Amino acid sequence: MNQHNMQNYQEEYANFAWQHPEKYNFARDAIDHWAEDKNKLAMHWIDDNGVEEKRTFHDISTRSKQLCNVLSDAGVTRGDTVVLVLGRNIEWWETVTACIRMGAVVSPGTVQLSAKDLAYRINTSQATCVVTDAINAAKLEQVIDECPTLSSKILIGDDAMDGWVSYSTTVAAAAPDFATADTDSEENALCYFTSGTTGFPKMTIHTHSYAMGHITTGKYWLDLKPEHLHWNISDTGWAKAAWSSYFGPWLCGAAIFVHNAAAFDPTRTLEILSGYPITTMCGAPTIYRMLVLQDVKSHTFPHLLHCVGAGEPLNPEIISVWRAATGLTIRDGYGQTESVILCGNFHCNETRAGSMGKPAPGIDLHVIGNQGEILPPNTEGDIAVRVVPERPQGLFKEYKNEPDKTAASFKGDWYITGDRASVDEDGYFWFISRSDDVILSAGYRIGPFEVESALIEHPAVAESAVVASPDEKRGEVVKAFIILTAEYTGSDALIKELQNHVKAVTAPYKYPRKIEFVEELPKTVSGKIRRVELKEKEWAQAEHPGT
Repeated sequence: MNQHNMQNYQEEYANFAWQHPEKYNFARDAIDHWAEDKNKLAMHWIDDNGVEEKRTFHDISTRSKQLCNVLSDAGVTRGDTVVLVLGRNIEWWETVTACIRMGAVVSPGTVQLSAKDLAYRINTSQATCVVTDAINAAKLEQVIDECPTLSSKILIGDDAMDGWVSYSTTVAAAAPDFATADTDSEENALCYFTSGTTGFPKMTIHTHSYAMGHITTGKYWLDLKPEHLHWNISDTGWAKAAWSSYFGPWLCGAAIFVHNAAAFDPTRTLEILSGYPITTMCGAPTIYRMLVLQDVKSHTFPHLLHCVGAGEPLNPEIISVWRAATGLTIRDGYGQTESVILCGNFHCNETRAGSMGKPAPGIDLHVIGNQGEILPPNTEGDIAVRVVPERPQGLFKEYKNEPDKTAASFKGDWYITGDRASVDEDGYFWFISRSDDVILSAGYRIGPFEVESALIEHPAVAESAVVASPDEKRGEVVKAFIILTAEYTGSDALIKELQNHVKAVTAPYKYPRKIEFVEELPKTVSGKIRRVELKEKEWAQAEHPGT
């Protein structure tokens, strides 16, 4: 019988205290610590071509040191930004570790980024180095002349390209010793680009202490122990990978399971869960929605102890169907790119289907009103984290170069998450909505401005407004309301053309799955599009078809 890490929520929550060391480096203080046992498994990796690899913490430690030497030779120094665009390749974990070890700032991005997206990220972060694969290297080559700060390019795989350093050749030949940078806890370590309501993605900066903040993610929510094998079904370009594919499990000494596949396949996923000794699983609600459409009961999961979901609200009916098929409850958790886990359904508490659960240890979480006052039960307000007198570990440092946006996220003693909820009499949080217009589709965070910007580049589009539209499988999808220019008439063919256009100019996951041609858009007196009105109408129609 598995003994959980948290036996008594009230006791653990009351007694939890953050560590605040002056110096911290995850590569040294976590990975090298577990690497002292040279046989301790860190990763079990498979792909769809029958290739299966295992890596120990000692392997990851050694390879990261070799890569540090390669990066140093390429001119990367402490404080430089390295843009990392890889799928679930083992090199992704080695590169994140190497960057942390040498004190470089790693900026992960999804492989779906367009050439334009890559140029934007490199220039905005003033990155000096990029590590990627042949497909994304080809994209980058289209815009390389627009990236003046980039001085080194490292390519994984067997392909050779002019001006690119071969990862495998140089790392294999590099010395296995490297003096880990004695980084300050508050020194910059990660740069995540996150979509907002207005403008292009902003840079969310995390310091080295962010890694320590994930002890609550790994220990309490994922409930991991050193003997566990944890599978997080997430794209490496999102902060969810930092949570559940890197810091959370490896802080706890658990091994991670990785399935490197081109696309998510629910049938294959159930086969893998049955056939490998996976003890814990994490996935976005979309993953579970697709899994429950399969014949789950025809599989057995002999090693699976528990499952968690995050990225968007989890429907109660999905929890009950999964429980009926597997006997396991999906425990929802809540946090952001800007944070570690803030709230969750922990093992020692009753799981209330549809609830976000209770505050994580170390997080003083409340629903507050406009004056910063804590609201009474069952009242809608802003989800906020108390940051005075103590700022919890794992909260972001800033939106780089955007002091106004950073300042707007804090009010008095609080960090304002931008999400709204209510709390019931028993302390359970219930998600209501985001306070902005960001669309959460299948775990992806999509800013309407980015899609509108892509659409306006097409000659058919005079004006557009992009909102979230309800979708059974993805939770919500991108819908565009479009006013056409005089020369164009709405048609199915034009819808397809506009969708393909968006896929071509920005990351394909952002394209509008629904398009409606309209004569006008609702606006404020000052001329701003009232997306909220369009969204409310869209959701009301889904609840009451025909209205």
